[in-house]
Amino acid sequence: MLGAIHFGVLAACFVLFVPMAMAGWHLSRHKMLFFSGALFISLAVCVHLTPYFPSVSDIVASVSSVVVYDHRVSCINEVNQIVWDVKPRPNRNGSSSNWDWVKSRKVLSCEFQKLDKFDVSELLNGSWVVVAGDSQARFVALSLLGLVLGSGSEAMGSVKEELFKRHSDYSVVVKEIGMKLDFVWAPYERDLDGLVVSYKKRNKFPDVVIMGSGLWHMLHVNNASDFGFQLKELRSHVESLVPVTTKGGSVTGRSMHMFWIGMPVLINGMLNTEEKKERMSDTVWHEYDRSLGESKILRQMGGPLILLDVQSFTWNCGPQCTLDGMHYDSAVYEAAVHVMLNALLIESHQTL
Repeated sequence: MLGAIHFGVLAACFVLFVPMAMAGWHLSRHKMLFFSGALFISLAVCVHLTPYFPSVSDIVASVSSVVVYDHRVSCINEVNQIVWDVKPRPNRNGSSSNWDWVKSRKVLSCEFQKLDKFDVSELLNGSWVVVAGDSQARFVALSLLGLVLGSGSEAMGSVKEELFKRHSDYSVVVKEIGMKLDFVWAPYERDLDGLVVSYKKRNKFPDVVIMGSGLWHMLHVNNASDFGFQLKELRSHVESLVPVTTKGGSVTGRSMHMFWIGMPVLINGMLNTEEKKERMSDTVWHEYDRSLGESKILRQMGGPLILLDVQSFTWNCGPQCTLDGMHYDSAVYEAAVHVMLNALLIESHQTL
């Protein structure tokens, strides 16, 4: 932290005063008088040199800024650390699923929180949010709107009806907070890629993009290598949109926050068609999961997108949380939304 000039001044003082002190000790018969003079000179030098050195507060502030940065990065890595408390319902129609972040020291230090309607409205005020993908993305969009509008509100009744029209897009504006949410039916990776490219061509960009795919490709294309290739194409276009931090610390690119919805664990025996059971086997699922990692589209692999780890949520929630082996209880998608919101707080340097 000390500049070269500071070290030069210290070296000069050392060369000047140490020989003088040694000579004075041996030559002076009045050692107390000598020490008094040496102390006076030392204090005078320190007073005059003080302005040239950083203050303790400056040093602490500098160190703190580094610590805060590392803390934010660490919290992004921990935001998916969730535990589940799943209890079967008496009538065996599904389960009651509760979740929370694990109580480890790292996770507790991040102070993750389940946001309420007021918090979410404040965080997303004036934002344009896009959720794109297959049915998993549709459930994420539903959970997010449930937080913004209130899950039991009259408005949510019409939202569910419109949002779940088969294989269609949906758009809504929440006038109270000026938030726009677009759901884009984009079940294939090429659909997501086309969507990203369209933003660049129009030079009009959402504030938050939440996307995910894989299940349709697994069922209808059934080629994990092609899935990985499509993801790499998508990554290259996404990287041209998201902010990039240079070595000098400056940030380039647009201030977009982008997330990836992980594929759920598939319970093969519960899938509702023979075609799904055959083409979406455990072996194929793992091949697709491996291709996702190798594409390096995720932040944890050096890519641009923050993972919403639906895979771990569904694995830990278990078979009791699904009726068809593919779509899970609403609590799973609510957890994904809260993970996204907490990551958004960290990424945008906001507090509530």
